[in-house]
Amino acid sequence: MSDAQHSPLGKAVSYQMQYDPSLLFPIPRQGKRDEIGVKGALPFMGVDIWNGYELSWLNARGKPQVATAVFHIPADSPNIVESKSFKLYLNSFNQTRLDSADALLAMLRDDLSRAAGAPVQVELALPEQFAGLRFAELDGYCIDNLDIEIDTYSPQPGLLHCDEAPSPVDEALVSNLLKSNCLVTGQPDWASVQIRYVGAPINRESLLRYLISFREHNEFHEQCVERIFMDILRACKPMKLAVYARYTRRGGLDINPYRSNFSGPPPGNRRTARQ
Repeated sequence: MSDAQHSPLGKAVSYQMQYDPSLLFPIPRQGKRDEIGVKGALPFMGVDIWNGYELSWLNARGKPQVATAVFHIPADSPNIVESKSFKLYLNSFNQTRLDSADALLAMLRDDLSRAAGAPVQVELALPEQFAGLRFAELDGYCIDNLDIEIDTYSPQPGLLHCDEAPSPVDEALVSNLLKSNCLVTGQPDWASVQIRYVGAPINRESLLRYLISFREHNEFHEQCVERIFMDILRACKPMKLAVYARYTRRGGLDINPYRSNFSGPPPGNRRTARQ
């Protein structure tokens, strides 16, 4: 294991079309968590939901098979998997003969669990299931139409503040204006984000300014969501808080991190229109 600078990101690589689990590149989560003051017991639980749209292999007779895949990597796993290495790994199945989709499923679970350092759940959707896949937007009040002025494009938690209210509110606020950049290449990462909380009402203009302030920030998806979670937790002190981001795909993969400090059903995995 090593840091992102030693990953395949930003480097010319040749595609392997025969199964090669060594292509997976784990990156420890703790380094970035140290930056945001998360040490010891995690102040959140959650999952990184990955969707893979470019998955293919050969059956035992050499005929190509296709599927989409959903990967659930727990937030308490010690490692993330660098996304380009993930793509290269999935493509290494392209000319690999397998007896069944179940054989593929078992290999994916084993390899990704080893890389993440914790059990990874994997689900496959075969072509006969494609018609059942649906779109849905994040539920909640969209704050994007607020008429604000901003010239700050690096994360500023000081922008966040709450309004006075006689009692706590229970609401979900949504924005489609989250943009950050890849930690290594600087390529843009686009996302919609949902902030669900119980507590003093978060000032919506301050929240929108804060989310937009990520626009020139370089960090992986999972790290951005944890930074957002911790900044809101410290600035607004909600009793309950959940942050869920749906990032647009790159290289046939989208990554959708979810962090929460209260138990409840996991977030849905309906892809948004931009995904």
